[in-house]
Amino acid sequence: MNSRILLILKYLWENTDENNTVSIAELIQYLGNNGLSADRKTVSKYIDMLSEFGLDIVKLRKTQNQYYIATRHFEAPEVKMLIDAVQSSRFITKRKSKELINKLSAFVAPDQSSVLKRHLYVDSRNKASNESIYVTADSIQTAITAKKKICFQYFDYNVNIKQIPRHDGALYTVSPYDLIWSNDTYYLAGFHEKKGIVSKFRVDRIKNLEIMEDKILRKPSDYSVAEFFTEEFSMFDGEDCEVTLLCENALMNSIVDRFGTKIKTVIVDDEHFTVTLTVDLSSIFYGWVFASEGRMKIIAPQKAIDGFEAVWDNFKK
Repeated sequence: MNSRILLILKYLWENTDENNTVSIAELIQYLGNNGLSADRKTVSKYIDMLSEFGLDIVKLRKTQNQYYIATRHFEAPEVKMLIDAVQSSRFITKRKSKELINKLSAFVAPDQSSVLKRHLYVDSRNKASNESIYVTADSIQTAITAKKKICFQYFDYNVNIKQIPRHDGALYTVSPYDLIWSNDTYYLAGFHEKKGIVSKFRVDRIKNLEIMEDKILRKPSDYSVAEFFTEEFSMFDGEDCEVTLLCENALMNSIVDRFGTKIKTVIVDDEHFTVTLTVDLSSIFYGWVFASEGRMKIIAPQKAIDGFEAVWDNFKK
């Protein structure tokens, strides 16, 4: 019985809606194609059992009664919205995006599946490459809930965009307070024991995280996640433009943190590299360049150079 009722459920869920109905005769044939026999009375009983279980099965009374699933977990517009969120998130890798989209597509009616097929792509935005990020984020949340410290390794990017463990792979011990979502990236806010301050860490640059038995240190009295977010995070807002920057090697982390690893870089010499990026020309972008204290310089195009000089001249006034 279990195999028959599950196959009937599978067929109804995957193939029926108000525009695509099925008769008991068709269900009997479907079971037969799968090596199982059943009569009309048995199939009708199974449909009643599924309805009693909570499945919203509508019965259309005709010469041959027709059946279909009327209510699903999500409506098509809701699934489209979730798919858009998955696709646009840098936090989710390309492979995981495709997996989640396929799973989400199963929640809509059969005649809506073609509408979702146009969404089965990952756009050109930078996507994360670290598959373990989902496990890491979940472990951090578990530690926050349990009020347990965590330890982990943290890595940087070198001029060849290769991952290099910071401090020769030394472990960081942190009391986790909050997970913050900003610019399509997860950040951990927690008390960094070695520095003695609340610091932020990109979750996608954390490796080998373990939850410790030690209880977290109490949050500093002046710590507020809202204020911490305001102080630590900012966004660009201006005209899109492709710019080329001449940077010191030590700035690679900052470049990767903001723009991802799918960037065009050229090694200039032992101490410098150039990177070509699409950015928003705004005072915030120019301020970001200025904050490098001369270690980063805009070298193209001319309008970006002129814009930076105009902001700088205005600042000096």
